[in-house]
Amino acid sequence: MSKVYSLKTVQKIPISLDEAWDFFSKPDNLKEITPNNLGFNIVSKHHGSAMYAGQIIEYTVKPLLGVPLYWMTEISHVEPKRFFVDEQRFGPYSMWHHQHHFKTIKGGVEMTDIVHYKLPLWVLGDLANSILVKAQLRGIFNYRFKAVDEKFGTWAGAEHAVIFG
Repeated sequence: MSKVYSLKTVQKIPISLDEAWDFFSKPDNLKEITPNNLGFNIVSKHHGSAMYAGQIIEYTVKPLLGVPLYWMTEISHVEPKRFFVDEQRFGPYSMWHHQHHFKTIKGGVEMTDIVHYKLPLWVLGDLANSILVKAQLRGIFNYRFKAVDEKFGTWAGAEHAVIFG
């Protein structure tokens, strides 16, 4: 049986909690902070513009060799201006649970992402994580750090890291 993996990122952003929540809680903004080479595209017809619990969002992504994959997530929990959770319902992972936390700090907002994921195919999934998936997720979150810094400004002395557990 393959493992459940986790990663955590923390980013400090020099904006208000209202600004952070307004941007990150709108599904359409996800494309802006996702690397272009993933071919990320929202295909939902009825996902709405504001986040709510129970919301279904459908995407296509091209994580490997430009082959499009269908991915459906559900926003399972929302506590406005504190956190939201998206969970994969259909897609490339056996399990995907992504928490997005927001906290006001002096000078801005601290945003924390915590992801738990599991790959299909047992031992082959574990091997794929070691060879490809872990590096790809690190690249995606490093891209997000840069995109958020470019959009909202860089926190003085910021050090960004994707921590795998």
